[in-house]
Amino acid sequence: MSEDELPAWLQLVFCDGLGAAAIRQLLAAFGSPASVLAASASAWRSVAGGRAATALSKPSPAHRADRLSATLQWLRGGAHRHVLSLGCPAYPASLLNTADPPSLLFAEGRLALLNQPSLAIVGSRHATPQGVDNAAAFAKHLSEAGWCVVSGLALGIDGAAHRGGLQGRGGTIAVVGTGLDIHYPKRHDALAREIAATGLMLSEFSPGTPPLRDHFPRRNRIIAGLTRGTLVVEAAMASGSLITARLASECGREVFAIPGSIHAPQAKGCHWLIKNGAKLVETAQDILEELRAEPGPAAATGVVDAGNPPPAESLLEDPLLSAMGHDPVSLDALEARTGWPLAQLQAQLLTLELDGHVQRLPGGLMQRRTAA
Repeated sequence: MSEDELPAWLQLVFCDGLGAAAIRQLLAAFGSPASVLAASASAWRSVAGGRAATALSKPSPAHRADRLSATLQWLRGGAHRHVLSLGCPAYPASLLNTADPPSLLFAEGRLALLNQPSLAIVGSRHATPQGVDNAAAFAKHLSEAGWCVVSGLALGIDGAAHRGGLQGRGGTIAVVGTGLDIHYPKRHDALAREIAATGLMLSEFSPGTPPLRDHFPRRNRIIAGLTRGTLVVEAAMASGSLITARLASECGREVFAIPGSIHAPQAKGCHWLIKNGAKLVETAQDILEELRAEPGPAAATGVVDAGNPPPAESLLEDPLLSAMGHDPVSLDALEARTGWPLAQLQAQLLTLELDGHVQRLPGGLMQRRTAA
């Protein structure tokens, strides 16, 4: 994203009272943040409702200018700092099919890791020494096999997972609940700097954003949506790791858990997950074998060619819209109908969504929008 585009994006994303779903509706209708902001209140109301129109009509508060200044200062501080928006080629394709993809992502480090096969490793902040060893060992094995290890930079299991991930070629991504200029917890300052230098730091929160309580459950949806699966190493029953596991399951991703002693509080959450369908694993190889057993891209069904989609001469001839039909459809079904690679399919869907021809529905479904 260029610096010229950034102010409009920040003004839209940080507009008080304007939700993420409304932002996506407005972008689909108007095409860009600048066009959204230039539209009339009646146009906002017709697209996203009265609440969105009211939020956009309010004068811009002073703190929004402060956020812009902090973001620009941070962005100019290094060549490996980036702001990714929906529709940006570097935006992770795996997040596009989740129920609530962030409108903006702030990144520092190796953007290429966003397109690498990845697995989340999460668990208790109050981990046992065995749990820390397990997390590091699993992460190292997976990273050596080429898998990027994703976690949340918290104390305990998260930190061990990142350290293990840094030891292999797969690397690691830290998804944090603060701005990237703030390292939280402080004990992980050196680890955060190492990840920024050799892995990737990622956040939906702009520079200067402090560690607020509700930010951490929100970042968990990014951890779950970014990865092919989530491994829970240790977790009590009241644990943010169980939130991540639930979100991963809702995204259609795999959930793995390491069992422990029936007497250990940190094992209760893992045992609950296993009882409810998570895959019990004893070694990192168990995970690799499970993921390698997953079916590959669906074979072409004759709807369109499996290579690059032909340019559509009109909406009626668009091959993806033809494959969708007019009923709600899942990404898996579209992948089977078209035979396209997943990244290509998600990128094309986003283009159609931003053009106003496709809309997202609850449950990860998509539907073609038809003019009345």
